[in-house]
Amino acid sequence: MMKPWLFLLSIALLLASCAGSRKSSGSKPVNKPHTAIKSQVRLKGNVKPVQINTRSVDPDELVTFAEGLVGVPYKYGGMSIKGMDCSGFIGYVFNKYNIKVPRISKDFTNAGRQVSSLDSRRGDLILFTGSNPHSGVVGHMGIITENKKGVLKFIHSASGGNRGVSITGMNAYFLERFVKIIRIFP
Repeated sequence: MMKPWLFLLSIALLLASCAGSRKSSGSKPVNKPHTAIKSQVRLKGNVKPVQINTRSVDPDELVTFAEGLVGVPYKYGGMSIKGMDCSGFIGYVFNKYNIKVPRISKDFTNAGRQVSSLDSRRGDLILFTGSNPHSGVVGHMGIITENKKGVLKFIHSASGGNRGVSITGMNAYFLERFVKIIRIFP
């Protein structure tokens, strides 16, 4: 039988993963045009590299499908229209196109190739820590929907005030937790 303190710790960790901003979609963007976003996060631990075969899927088509999911509620561990967490959202979107991706955000740490925020485009993945910016572990992620001269928007499923799938600009909450942007499409 699980000890009560271990159970409470497990619940706390579950709630911290895929945490979103309390003001995610309404917050004013903080990244400036023509200025690359730099990560302040020091990654910890070793995560195996992973190959993601996107085949000939059009990233714009994939993002358009993802945008159709705005409003789906947040549910920890969920991967369906009834509710999804951030990596469940990514999995749901990519599974629609028969693209196999890792189930948890952390496993995307060494996927694809890193690109500058200035060079990012629709379909690139944006990685963050969870709610603790000092964890050193990827715990949240989304898909870039827009890059206007370096000012980014991304779609994700968050557990904060704007719960569920939403499109968010790079605000102070996410800037502090920003890890990197990866490109998995050719």
